[in-house]
Amino acid sequence: MTASGPVLRYLWLAAGFLSFGAGIAGIVLPLVPTTPFLILSAYCFARSSDRLHDWLVNHPRFGPPIRDWRDHRAISTRGKRLSIVAMAAVLAISFAVGVKSWIIAIQFGVLIVMGLFILTRPSPPPDAGGQ
Repeated sequence: MTASGPVLRYLWLAAGFLSFGAGIAGIVLPLVPTTPFLILSAYCFARSSDRLHDWLVNHPRFGPPIRDWRDHRAISTRGKRLSIVAMAAVLAISFAVGVKSWIIAIQFGVLIVMGLFILTRPSPPPDAGGQ
């Protein structure tokens, strides 16, 4: 192992904890996505801590969407549905609170692109645990 090896491992570990924290925040904050941050955490932990990686990937609540993405590049039907509803809600809230029209236009464009990305991902096979 090179001299930078342990330092790099700690940087991956720190990135894993930061992205895990952001994913947990996404559970309660409507504008913060949960699953992408958890997938990033698994990626970072795979490079820094086998124990944390295995815990996250095998967690009963956090593990299934990570495994669906890792194994099939898939998003569950329930996950797609919740994502689209959350995006629509954010856009509706922006209208309701009177956000400037040019900001709503940018937001709308980004949400359309992200919605298309999400909707065009396959759903996991029935035996994979995705819904």
